[in-house]
Amino acid sequence: MIGFSKRLQDVQEYYFSSKLKEVKQLIAEGQPIIEMGIGSPDLPPHPNIIQALKDSAGEKNAHGYQRYQGTPELRTAFAEFYQRHFGVHLSPEEILPLMGSKEGILHISMAFLDEGDQVLIPNPGYPTYSSVSKLMKADPFNYELSAENNWQPDFDALGKQDLSKVKIMWVNYPHMPTGALASEDLFEKLVAFGQKHEILIVHDNPYSFILNPEPKSILSVEGAKEIALELNSLSKTFNIPGWRVGMVAGKKEFLQAILQVKSNMDSGMFLGIQKGAVAALNLGEEWFDEQNKQYEARRALVWKLAERLNLSYEKDTAGMFVWAWARVPQGTDALELTDWLLKEKQIFVAPGSIFGSGGKEYIRFSLCTPEDQILEAIRRCTT
Repeated sequence: MIGFSKRLQDVQEYYFSSKLKEVKQLIAEGQPIIEMGIGSPDLPPHPNIIQALKDSAGEKNAHGYQRYQGTPELRTAFAEFYQRHFGVHLSPEEILPLMGSKEGILHISMAFLDEGDQVLIPNPGYPTYSSVSKLMKADPFNYELSAENNWQPDFDALGKQDLSKVKIMWVNYPHMPTGALASEDLFEKLVAFGQKHEILIVHDNPYSFILNPEPKSILSVEGAKEIALELNSLSKTFNIPGWRVGMVAGKKEFLQAILQVKSNMDSGMFLGIQKGAVAALNLGEEWFDEQNKQYEARRALVWKLAERLNLSYEKDTAGMFVWAWARVPQGTDALELTDWLLKEKQIFVAPGSIFGSGGKEYIRFSLCTPEDQILEAIRRCTT
């Protein structure tokens, strides 16, 4: 009998992949589910992005294989975007376009990890960091984040650990799921930590323009390129999650190693998507301002919903989620509350426990829900 790979014993199907099947079935049965669980932007892309995609369809060779490194135009657009918004100078050779930053997590792991290596994973944090590490037969090594420390690493505690087998440290600010912000001081500490312990710091930065007045890049820190990579994505910033377009930036030697993996996994990004991405990267500040006005209005309503549910939350956060503390009895978690909301109120939110044990007392609300739907959720939780 054909058997499955042993690596599958260590990972589960992605939570939202399985949970959304249940939610879609409830909707098919006629239940009026309000979806506030996943961070999939419902706002439309800018018309310039759509037009660029359309215009590319008639170009010669538009439908053929494309370069593995992306077009020079796209890499230049990313470089100019980083200079304009982060004050970071990158040459086009220091940028590798990706089919979504989630692809980059896999490719970076394949390029740098061997079986038995250790990987520092934030807890709570994005579940894919741990899952991909396990698929590589590497060992996830959680570092704890807490509200008391503003959801930042405790470098003193980490320094007391045996880090000799650690190859990669995953970091993510604005942090998902909590929305905590990074300071330049934090990035400086991360770079110094990576240099001291010879650990590759990989900063995952897809939420930097959502409700964040001061976007930051770890690559702005002196010496960062020698020890750090940064992932970024157009999914959240420009409302094109289904297009699957992102990038990884860093020194050429690191990117060449990632390209060795990537070039064996795909045959280049569709030209129309690359043209649309260039149009997105060239949008002005008014795009971010208008989008954030809508997210601000939604967040204010979600705060009211959280209060209706007797939840606490922090206001000094960024990103497209509200991370709320559920007052639950000791020894339990917020999963019961999320199940109750889905079954009794037909509201789908994410339990904090899917982001690690550090999230077991929390639930996460997505802001990718129209205002009228959030108002309806408030009404349902009032009665």
